[in-house]
Amino acid sequence: MVHTPGLGLIGATLLLATTSVVLAHGRDEHAGETANMGPAPSSMPTATMKSSSVSPHNYFSYPALGGFMWGHIVLMTIAWVFVLPIGIMLSVARSRLALPAQLCFLVLHSVGLLIGTVYSSKAPDLYENNAHNKIGWIVTWIVVAQYIIGLVKSAASVKEPQDIDAEEKTAFLPISTEALAQQQEPTYSLDEYRYSRDSGHFTASEASRSQSISSVQDLEVEEHQKLLKHQTPHADTDAEYTEKQDLSGNTKAQRVASRVAAMMSQRTTRALNVAYNAIDCVSLLLGFAAIVSGAVVYGGVFRGDNVFNGLAHTVKGGIFFWYGLLTLGRWMGCFSELGWAWNVRPPVEVISRRKAAMPSAEFVESFVIFLYGASNVFLEHLAAWGHAWSAQDLEHVSITIMFFGGGLCGMLVESTQIRDLLNTAILYSPAVKSNKELSSAPKTYSFSMNPFPGLIILLLGLMMSSHHQASMVSTMIHKQWGTLFVGFALARAVTYILQYVTPPSSYLPSRPPSEIVSSFCLISGGLIFMASNKDTVAAMEKYNLNAMFVLTVTIGFTSLLMAWAIIALAVKGWAARRGQVSQTYGFSTGDA
Repeated sequence: MVHTPGLGLIGATLLLATTSVVLAHGRDEHAGETANMGPAPSSMPTATMKSSSVSPHNYFSYPALGGFMWGHIVLMTIAWVFVLPIGIMLSVARSRLALPAQLCFLVLHSVGLLIGTVYSSKAPDLYENNAHNKIGWIVTWIVVAQYIIGLVKSAASVKEPQDIDAEEKTAFLPISTEALAQQQEPTYSLDEYRYSRDSGHFTASEASRSQSISSVQDLEVEEHQKLLKHQTPHADTDAEYTEKQDLSGNTKAQRVASRVAAMMSQRTTRALNVAYNAIDCVSLLLGFAAIVSGAVVYGGVFRGDNVFNGLAHTVKGGIFFWYGLLTLGRWMGCFSELGWAWNVRPPVEVISRRKAAMPSAEFVESFVIFLYGASNVFLEHLAAWGHAWSAQDLEHVSITIMFFGGGLCGMLVESTQIRDLLNTAILYSPAVKSNKELSSAPKTYSFSMNPFPGLIILLLGLMMSSHHQASMVSTMIHKQWGTLFVGFALARAVTYILQYVTPPSSYLPSRPPSEIVSSFCLISGGLIFMASNKDTVAAMEKYNLNAMFVLTVTIGFTSLLMAWAIIALAVKGWAARRGQVSQTYGFSTGDA
């Protein structure tokens, strides 16, 4: 039996989301902080205002309506940090629980949005023209659109009610499908019935067969008619039975869903699948942007020219934060079909040609480093545009050039064509041509051992650990995330040593333990990098907080986040096995 979602619950949820949108749009032209999409940054302590007559400069210092703000923060944190990742994992696993999980997320998000809207309508505008307001609404419409697409996809997979009834009757009645089809006709004929266990391939004569099974046919038809009467005690024909079933809500929902499926073409279905999967891929990034922008507006930082310094630290630190999560995902077994999970890449016969043509993880890392350096060369002097270049500006530009050159070297090292060209002198030697064993590829060619990504981040960490800042607190915070980046590079070196001593020999993830350390250093280092901007450091000094406060809070948060990420991936594996899915991402690993 195909079960469709409750139409009443779906309608109530969409009505709640629409109500929030309507209420908030009345405030869009004048509201600053419409909805804070996440918790306050850990570097912002609580404090009371010295005088109520002094106008607060941020929502953090605003004394009124604190319950609304914290209610909004808590609901959005639960929705985006806990419920949404589970919903995405269930969606990736093609689980039937994906839509209920997304519905739960949408309910929490809508309630949190409504509370934030009420807060915005009552509180003063303390951060004019903020980006969090715009990001919040963009994210809201995207997640609502994804849920609607999910409903349409679910409806498109529902079969016609008469097809479902026929399948159910065939499954539970001991007669053939042909006999069942004839039994549903207004007039019944017994001539075409035959024994359901008879395949029709025996060579006995029709006369002898009719004598031996005629009694069995009569018994089967009689039992079938009795069962139909038992299922429809107030109906004399199948037409009346179908009419009665039409009165049930479940059958009506199935008919509506079947009409939706009939209106959708194959191209439309494919486009919806692409859109749905694309939102799955970017929804966590959008949520991260909403949470960070909400924390910025809540703290009242990044105003005026300081927006450049704040954006630089937030974007760069955010890149390392997600780099750390990607590293943790590789350790857990993500992208194992691409050979990114420290395993042997499966051949084309096992995976698709598109996946077999994908570059290595180290090539992608090198490309990101190269792109980072190429783009930031022209942005390091943006905050002081029109002024003379300082020594610090030249230092920053030199770092971006190091990223540009180091990333380019890393991509060249990963290129198989460059490697073949470098082997030309040996491969085309007459002595080597006559001995195939000497010209065979070594075992180290089967996996990547590219030192450039780790080397670049190691040098960055060393430079930031000794980078002079305007205050001691700022210098110590920069040293913290610089030291963590050095720790990543050392842990990655241990990984390469382990891979060199014992090369991977299986399609399954090898999970080197040093990569857990690598991901921990990148995640925590990226978060501290984000908190090392001028405004956050100034707020810490204002409230007499030292650099150790940032380090301890960040390390604790990183540990919990990594544990939650592992649990979320385990839920995906559980859902895939529960749904008897034999292939995940097109490659059967039997793992996450």
